[in-house]
Amino acid sequence: MDLDLRKLRYFVAVAQTLHFGRAAEELHIAQPVLSRQIRALEQDLGTPLLTRDSHGVALTDAGRQLLTDAGPLLASTQAIRRRVTAAARSGRRLMVGFRAGITITPAVRQFAAGHPGVTVDMQRIEADDQAAMLLDGRIDIAYVRLPIDEAGLRVTPLYVEPRVAVLPAGHRLAGKEQITEADLAGEPLLWPADAGTQPTRLPHPDAGYRVRGVDETLEHVAAGRGISFLARSATVFYSHPEISYVPVADLAPDQVCLAVAASGTSSVAGDFLAAARATAGITAECGNYEMWHVGDNSSS
Repeated sequence: MDLDLRKLRYFVAVAQTLHFGRAAEELHIAQPVLSRQIRALEQDLGTPLLTRDSHGVALTDAGRQLLTDAGPLLASTQAIRRRVTAAARSGRRLMVGFRAGITITPAVRQFAAGHPGVTVDMQRIEADDQAAMLLDGRIDIAYVRLPIDEAGLRVTPLYVEPRVAVLPAGHRLAGKEQITEADLAGEPLLWPADAGTQPTRLPHPDAGYRVRGVDETLEHVAAGRGISFLARSATVFYSHPEISYVPVADLAPDQVCLAVAASGTSSVAGDFLAAARATAGITAECGNYEMWHVGDNSSS
């Protein structure tokens, strides 16, 4: 039995709203049509997915499982559409994603010199969407920061850079030439979307605020709601009058990699990867920070 993707999309709309009327409006179809499609999907799968009574709509155990599995499946079909469309354009456009603090201009210029017929678009990405945007085809190749869920990706290390503590300007350690993680014991910590960017010994296990992106991090730190940690390139690209950046001697460095979807077949993405590796040193100079190259081995 082949799973009908249209019925699956209809189910996801109902499962997310738990309301047939609102889901029908979102899908631009009549509610009776939606109800029939959901019943047909339940018949196809041989199990109820939703319960309907006077209290409203609820998911069954099978429905909850299908909702969990449906997201990646639908995203994969969307990615296929995007990649087929991109292939039909004969590789004339390349979408490059990049994380904050990473300068990609040297690689773009080198790549463009050898591919005058290819338009390179650039898009800023955050920690919590870097893998998803590669897998669903919104971007073709990306400069990412580890950790990243490597399932379905090919990840090639480029370089590592030191990290610094981000402190309020009036903090007791602001202005120090260097500190250690132990110096920050007990400090409230701002949790980024990607918690892996934090130190190995967390200053405070019950830290409060969760932040997304560098700009939001700086504003929360300046407001005195906690401290955070960023790659040292942030000290070059992001200044704030109420923020102090202080190197942390024993903090593990930040690793920058190039990532592509493992299912991708674009030759231009491979050419851009070569340009990125060739210009990694120039990238570091643009950021004005010390850089250490990592090995040439890639992981998938």
